[in-house]
Amino acid sequence: QLQVVESGGGLVQPGGSLRLSCVVSGFTLDYYAVAWFRQAPGKEREGVSCINSHGDSTNYADAVKGRFTISRDHAKRTVYLQMSSLKPEDTAVYYCAAAPTVCVHFMVVGPKGDVGSWGQGTQVTVSS
Repeated sequence: QLQVVESGGGLVQPGGSLRLSCVVSGFTLDYYAVAWFRQAPGKEREGVSCINSHGDSTNYADAVKGRFTISRDHAKRTVYLQMSSLKPEDTAVYYCAAAPTVCVHFMVVGPKGDVGSWGQGTQVTVSS
C-alpha cells in the first residue's frame, strides 16, 4: 500500500526557515516523481516544487525560486523541502505527493488531487 506522510510544519516568523519532510512507503522512489503542493485559505492548491525519479532534476514555482530547495534521500525514502526567507504569503497547508510521471506534468495536473498518492498535509504558518 502506497503511503506518503509529511512532517515539519509549524509557526515561524517572517524571514525564518523550516524544513518539511516527506516519507514514502509501499513503493520505491526510483520510478516516482515527488512534489510539494500547498493550499492557502480561500485559494486553489498550487504546485510548489518537484523532484524527478532520478533526483537529478527539479522544478520550482516562480514564487519560491531562490528560497526553497527540494531534495531526496533514496535510502531513507524521504524527500525534503527546505524553506528559507519565509514570507506571510507562504502560509498554507503543504502536501507531499508522489506519482509515476515527470515533474513538468505533475506540477500542472497535480493540484487537482486526482493524480498520485498524497499525504495528509502539514500546516506552515508564517507570522510575527
